[in-house]
Amino acid sequence: MANFANQPLLDSPKRKLSFCKSLSLVLSLVAIITPITILTTKLFNETSSSSSNSLSLSATLCHPALNQPLCSAMVSELAPPEILMKMNGPDVLQAFLKKSASGIRKSMETASDVRRRINDPREQAGLADCLELMELSIDRVMESVVAIEKRTSGSHSDAHSWLSGVLTNHVTCLDGLTGSARSIMEPELEDMVARARAFLAMVVAVPPPENEASNKFEPLHLIKEFPRWVTAKDRKLLEAVAGTVNANVVVAQDGSGNYKTVNEAVASAPNNGNTRYVIYVKKGTYKENVVIGSTKTNVMLTGDGMGLTIITGSLNVVDGSTTFNSATVAAVGTGFIAQDICIQNTAGAVKQQAVALRIGADQSVINRCRIDAYQDTLYAHTNRQFYRDSYITGTVDFIFGNAAVVFQNCKLVARLPMSGQFNAVTAQGRVDPNQNTGTSIQSCNVIASSDLEPVKATIKSYLGRPWMNYSRTVFMESYIEDHIDPTGWSIWSGSLYLNTLYYGEYMNNGPGAGTAKRVTWPGYHVITDPMVAAKFTVAQLIQGGVWLKSTGVAYTEGL
Repeated sequence: MANFANQPLLDSPKRKLSFCKSLSLVLSLVAIITPITILTTKLFNETSSSSSNSLSLSATLCHPALNQPLCSAMVSELAPPEILMKMNGPDVLQAFLKKSASGIRKSMETASDVRRRINDPREQAGLADCLELMELSIDRVMESVVAIEKRTSGSHSDAHSWLSGVLTNHVTCLDGLTGSARSIMEPELEDMVARARAFLAMVVAVPPPENEASNKFEPLHLIKEFPRWVTAKDRKLLEAVAGTVNANVVVAQDGSGNYKTVNEAVASAPNNGNTRYVIYVKKGTYKENVVIGSTKTNVMLTGDGMGLTIITGSLNVVDGSTTFNSATVAAVGTGFIAQDICIQNTAGAVKQQAVALRIGADQSVINRCRIDAYQDTLYAHTNRQFYRDSYITGTVDFIFGNAAVVFQNCKLVARLPMSGQFNAVTAQGRVDPNQNTGTSIQSCNVIASSDLEPVKATIKSYLGRPWMNYSRTVFMESYIEDHIDPTGWSIWSGSLYLNTLYYGEYMNNGPGAGTAKRVTWPGYHVITDPMVAAKFTVAQLIQGGVWLKSTGVAYTEGL
């Protein structure tokens, strides 16, 4: 900015005047110049102060951002400096979120238009995923605006979780696009990703009055083995013996219930329900792909046991599905619970990515369930999730995604992969250091399946590998069998992400738990401090002490 402070406002008179005329002229000029000088100085000082204050606010809000200059530039677009200087951090964040929501709506229009003009089925499938993800993102952004207004630690944690999911939604959308659809959509999506990174930085920069460090990978607090956000009524449901739950509707193939298919029962649930809607699925094999959409909140699917009630599908990427929409069961409605059910994808290892269960539902609980597939079995996509007493099988990256998720008392079972493949239990997808996401494996059994056991010495199996650059996974207090390679963890590609990932192990046991030969990457940690390990528990990672208490599911809150 040019400095005008020392420049004269007017040139001095060059012709000589009589003393009286000169004096009169000087006095007249003083009378004119003085107000101009005062006004000009005042305006300059105010503008300078406004710019300085707005720049200071922008710098503060964008300090946690990976790209601080870009974040600051985006903040400066919101309003002139004199307006920004009158706003506090939460005001700016709310305004930025509202503008971001408008941008998402515009991109939805673009995606809809492109989808109408493109005939390629695979490209159309990717665009369909994008439209679903964008619609979810708009809702979460606007819900975050309301949460930030409340200025409590709980509402701030909600907003942080939801906005972490919005960034993941944008990345998922972009990753699923191919061909001309990607070429057309990429500029808008990259802008959406940049804005999502910016508002996540602001969430971290403006914590609630309690000064809670909201960007921590915080553990989920458990009461009687379930997070606190599980209500007392839901806790009773989760503690009930299989087949004894009082249900709103019953699904039975023999016609003895209200419906013959699970999807019909899900459709019967009220939209945006505030109370638990229980769907009891009697024993049998149900061949269908079930979707619990965003409007179907507080839905519970419960069966007769993980070996008796089976929901099965076979969608996969080889046959034309996207990874995102290949799930046999997909749930995004807040408060989803599944219990005493087997969910499987039977496409087989040869069909590559084929998801059995995809969860994007916030405050979701999977209790006493079996989840079976090969590559990409369980897509823990976004938001806060808790898994208890469940049995999960797979091969490559069989637990993947970017949720804040805790597994407790679960069996994580590596099975025999295709020739030339290896096993990876996890592939966590955190893309930004300001996301409060990560995978925590606590008090679980990491074991080999019966078909892998005889040949485990010839098949490489790992605890995980870094799907994205800030991948974050911790194994704590778990039993690890010797099918896990002594190095513990696998690369994704060369040295990619090894400096920015966070992988940790804390007080595990079993023949595969030794850390002497583990990888020596900068991001790998043998955790010895219980205070560090506590960040990955139910209490802190998924704020489970708030919501799991109400579900009735068993959980351990801390270590």
